Amino acid sequence: MDPASQDINLNSPNKGLGVDHSDSLSDVPVEGAVGNSANPLPPGLTEEEAEELRIELTKVEEEINTLRQVLSAKERHATELKRKLGLSPLNELRQNLTKSWQDVQTSNAYKKTQETLSQAGQKTSAALTTVGTAISRKLGDMRNSPTFKSFEDKMGNLKYKVVGPRGNGEAVTPTDTTPTQENPPF
Repeated sequence: MDPASQDINLNSPNKGLGVDHSDSLSDVPVEGAVGNSANPLPPGLTEEEAEELRIELTKVEEEINTLRQVLSAKERHATELKRKLGLSPLNELRQNLTKSWQDVQTSNAYKKTQETLSQAGQKTSAALTTVGTAISRKLGDMRNSPTFKSFEDKMGNLKYKVVGPRGNGEAVTPTDTTPTQENPPF
């Protein structure tokens, strides 16, 4: 058989079959071969053991390549099925996020946190209501105080001097037209 027509594809189903070994290259040194002085045998390893390991390594590498090819074919098939079902990467992401959010909401940590925050919100609301009531009461008390009444009268007199008797379109009343002597202007 002519060496040029030999099948040298290592993945070929015909490798090693019907090959004329009379033209083999067994006399040509191969890099990394056993007898090569650049790559001596590791200590404690015989030539037979090294050869067995090389053969096993070759088989494992072939299996790895086969598995890669099978995985690639399966991925292509899965992509084709998803395309036929109308599933886009965006739809998948959306579904994954929805499922993840549902998982989070059903977790004990989320439920406890939600419960704690709810209680804190209720307590904060009650505290703010109490503070608001207290402030309203104090402002009411302050408005009824003599100091505030005096200030209110002074502001009313000042408004009368600046705006005049008909400042806001209101009718003039006798109390608006004359400043009182009891509360003189500034």
